[in-house]
Amino acid sequence: MLENLVQLYVYDWSELSGLDVGDDGRFGDLPLEPYWVDDWRHPFLLRVGDRLAGFALILEHSRLTGAHGVFDMAEFFVMRRYRRQGVGIAAAFAAFDRFKGPWEVRQRDENAAATAFWHRAIGDYTRGNYEERRCDSPEWTGPVQTFSTR
Repeated sequence: MLENLVQLYVYDWSELSGLDVGDDGRFGDLPLEPYWVDDWRHPFLLRVGDRLAGFALILEHSRLTGAHGVFDMAEFFVMRRYRRQGVGIAAAFAAFDRFKGPWEVRQRDENAAATAFWHRAIGDYTRGNYEERRCDSPEWTGPVQTFSTR
């Protein structure tokens, strides 16, 4: 199920990054197996009623520093049909409520819509109590919002 949603996610990315499908008509897959093995990886399906609406992949590990105990929104996807209806905000708030502690939420430069979404979601959740910085390192290039849910 998650593998199928990933295809839609990567399709959305293809517009921004020039990705093409392979000869089998599929995009490359995200490495999802570790989410079923590592206890510091947390996969979630997003639903609206009984319908699949997207997914969130959360790490309990900083992608920027390698530190454990920092929550990272590794991947986040809401199907187009459910966007601009509060589904993404509700899912983000649920994740922030569930995982208490420091957070890092990263975006790619080419995805301005994601950056605008996360400004709104994190800004509303923290009442503006977050920091944004630009990261230009081998680990990540792009904006990063940091905040705590404690």
